Amino acid sequence: MESEKNGIAFEVPEADPYEHRLYLSLREPAIRSAIQALQLPLGSHGLDAGCGIGLITIWLAEAVGSLGHVTGLDSSSEYLLHAKEIGMNSDLSEQVSFREGDVNKLPFDDDTFDWVWSADTIWPGPKEMGCPSEDPLPLIKELSRVVKPGGRVAILFWSSQQLLPGYPILEARLNTTSPATAPLTEGMSPELHCLRALGWLRAACLEEPTAHTFVADVHAPLSDDIRSALTAAFQMFWGEAQLEVTQEDWAQFQRLCQPESPDFILNLPDYYAFLTYSLFHGKVAK
Repeated sequence: MESEKNGIAFEVPEADPYEHRLYLSLREPAIRSAIQALQLPLGSHGLDAGCGIGLITIWLAEAVGSLGHVTGLDSSSEYLLHAKEIGMNSDLSEQVSFREGDVNKLPFDDDTFDWVWSADTIWPGPKEMGCPSEDPLPLIKELSRVVKPGGRVAILFWSSQQLLPGYPILEARLNTTSPATAPLTEGMSPELHCLRALGWLRAACLEEPTAHTFVADVHAPLSDDIRSALTAAFQMFWGEAQLEVTQEDWAQFQRLCQPESPDFILNLPDYYAFLTYSLFHGKVAK
């Protein structure tokens, strides 16, 4: 499943595909906005590196049109089974394909794709925490290697959230705990934080490095999928914070974030929350 530390969300390969789909339902508006902002050329061929269950691969294929093609790559065979099923059952089955592989050593020749996209995959940090590498630069260079000159490399990260409306102090305290602040663990360089990714792109000699942040918001009444996704997000971010907050804060967290609680915050008729995704992209030199 997805996990978080030091303000960063990252993918752990064993994530349950249903949970993965739930999280994407919560994030879909921001991710689709990021794809639209890239203005991927119609008819282009791209790579979705770390494609998970393939839903974003489908959204990318929609963006490049009927003459385009998107290859999804992931290291999880379980994810790929679901991705292939989703691809076959979509109207874009001829425009997507999937294969197993490692983002650290892409199984493609140089200059294969017009662009590369990677969402929630390139989190620098310890490998035992599910991160692909402690240094993002080799990963960015590897993505760049398979892109044709003039093509783009785009990386996307979940960058923030406000999920407890009316309780900013509690949410701020919960967000300072170690379950909510990885994989940028204590002692790691600030340059490894995802919001420093413009520096990664420059170090990889990508031109015109650019960054944008996109918002996905939700409000009552909530669909069943969004309720489930938000409930899972509460536990993902703060479910193991008990030892690092006061008893009063932990009791308030449980009161607000447990579905069985009479004060479950998602039952508020005026519930509103948002999360952000930050997109960093640059152009491969000609």
